Amino acid sequence: MKLTDEEKKRLEDLFQYFLNEPRILKMKEVPMHRGSNCYEHSFKVAKKAIKHGLRRINKEKIDLEVILVGAILHDYYLYDWRSDPSKRKRHCHNHPDIAVANAVKDFAISKKVQRVIKTHMWPIKFKDYPNSKEARIVSVSDKMVTIGEAFTSIKYKKKKREKFLSYISKLFDD
Repeated sequence: MKLTDEEKKRLEDLFQYFLNEPRILKMKEVPMHRGSNCYEHSFKVAKKAIKHGLRRINKEKIDLEVILVGAILHDYYLYDWRSDPSKRKRHCHNHPDIAVANAVKDFAISKKVQRVIKTHMWPIKFKDYPNSKEARIVSVSDKMVTIGEAFTSIKYKKKKREKFLSYISKLFDD
């Protein structure tokens, strides 16, 4: 199953909407792994997850909109856990629930997207298994991006900082 031009445009428009959404831009203030921020991290996860979803879409039914929105909002917790001692200890376990609550409050998201956000920390949060294809794709993509960020130098990241802002339509050219 190939994406129609209309489906491609819908995904591109959704990506651009979130890229410039003022509430999402607040994620730039939240530090992440080795010099990146939550905004950059989330959009990298979204692009990687969409890429994985596109590889599988010919074999099975995959909801790319759920993947895109879930990936962008998976770390929508909006606080710096490193500077707040009360959040430091349980951040890995608590932030998915906080991200879901923030996303529900700020955006009209489906139960399926909520589940993608809630389960992205599996297996660390073992009881929250990603039970849909979309949730598993986002969870694995998050881990791949996190590992890349953890082992990439800050100097290299600064050189490549704007690359992730490119349109996702480039992914459809394969």
